[in-house]
Amino acid sequence: MNLKSLSLLNYRNFESLNLDFSAKINCFIGNNGVGKTNILDSIYYLSFCKSWLNPIDSQNIRYENDFFMIKGLYQFDDFTEQISCGFKKGKKKSFKRNNKEYERLSDHIGLIPLVTISPYDSNLILSGSEDRRKFVDIIVSQFDKDYLNALLKYNRVLAQRNQLLKQFGGKKISDIDSFEVWDEQLCSLANIIFKKRTDYIKNIIPIFQKYYNFISDDKETVELIYKSQLSDNECSIQIAEAFEKDRTLQYTSVGIHRDDLIFLLNSYPLKKNASQGQQKSFLIALKLAQFDYIKNISKIKPILLFDDIFDKLDALRVKQIISLVADNNFGQIFITDTNLERLDKILNEIKISFKIFKINSSISISEKEF
Repeated sequence: MNLKSLSLLNYRNFESLNLDFSAKINCFIGNNGVGKTNILDSIYYLSFCKSWLNPIDSQNIRYENDFFMIKGLYQFDDFTEQISCGFKKGKKKSFKRNNKEYERLSDHIGLIPLVTISPYDSNLILSGSEDRRKFVDIIVSQFDKDYLNALLKYNRVLAQRNQLLKQFGGKKISDIDSFEVWDEQLCSLANIIFKKRTDYIKNIIPIFQKYYNFISDDKETVELIYKSQLSDNECSIQIAEAFEKDRTLQYTSVGIHRDDLIFLLNSYPLKKNASQGQQKSFLIALKLAQFDYIKNISKIKPILLFDDIFDKLDALRVKQIISLVADNNFGQIFITDTNLERLDKILNEIKISFKIFKINSSISISEKEF
């Protein structure tokens, strides 16, 4: 599966844009601020029915206009699919597949699998555990409806239990029977989520380590550890033991909503002991493992978006990454960068079909086929 062509109208900084793509590698080269990432964002939109940069649709309309339109033509094995999205201020968003509008946007998710790798991924290292849980949840939820349903129900039950704790406040509660129904539901759902998260992490660890070893040329070792309170004891026991603490805190202090991923480099925490290049390599390997996971489930090679990821990486790692994704294991790739000379040299060395789009006040295209 690949994106053959893309059309934009009044999307972010582009008044009108029509591009035809290589089925393998497409590079957008230009200075910061010219709109390279906005093109990737529109491709992301066609997969997930929303912007990755700004989920507020009205703020993605080009200045002094009242609507935007995105269209993409996708080539599957022996047929094409046209996906289009239109949004006008004050109106409901229209999302169509072959000119037929979706009744529910969720029905589209998974049709065009896609993986992004960008500077925003650094939040997985620098921010709190919520971002790392969300990273796992988004991946698994796309292709496991049981997981998604359990997660949504868990969050609703958790909110109900926390509200009940707040209603009691700091008062002494002699009858805790009112919590039993929430505790039973919470633990039943937590067990489902815990098992599926455990399985996912277990499956991607060897793939992740393989990719990191390739990118780093086997110079370092990395580990990915799933940390959950449910690993230590049963949910029902933990939540009962924590009741008095929860009553004082007025929120639920144990459960899978406290899970985390631990990132290690050479057995030490990645955040404190890795260079920027090593951190980027770690995140790229993690996202490539995500690519393999999605490919194995969907039987489709996801589109890969590389947004400005080569800054802070040495020349060897850049070449290793591009050589890796140029392999037949991967499908179509879109890259943004500011360094034309570096990318042009590497792409010519590995002899692969590619297009380079030079973006400034206008767009020029350099294309090479091998």
